[in-house]
Amino acid sequence: MRDFAPYLMNRIMARYNAGVADALAAEGVSVPQMRTLAVLVQQGPRTINELSVLTVIKQSTLSRTLDAMEAAGLVRREPCETDSRVRHIHLTDAGRAAHDRAWPAMQRAESALFAAIPEDERAAFTRTLTRILGSIRHHDF
Repeated sequence: MRDFAPYLMNRIMARYNAGVADALAAEGVSVPQMRTLAVLVQQGPRTINELSVLTVIKQSTLSRTLDAMEAAGLVRREPCETDSRVRHIHLTDAGRAAHDRAWPAMQRAESALFAAIPEDERAAFTRTLTRILGSIRHHDF
């Protein structure tokens, strides 16, 4: 298994997520909430389906996460103008503030993840991951 890339990626991300969960909890947000906030900050309003793909969160879990975030005033749901069955999730000012407060914890966790990796190798690795994602994704985003 030491040479099986999916296994290695899974182990790395499990350890990373455990560490980042602790750091984010100290900032008052969960990992699913932070993923949602980050996508909304970077990409603007999204549907639940789009958020599910972009945050890598199952739709049922994401719906519960969004319920809690809406109750906390971090996001708001608005109906789509062209399809009343669809809701767009929008970031609120409080959601932006929560993101801005918690993002440094994400940056510290990423820095720790790559601490022993030279910048050129890190950049090459990120480009490779982007290419892999492009070759296996099922969506245009």
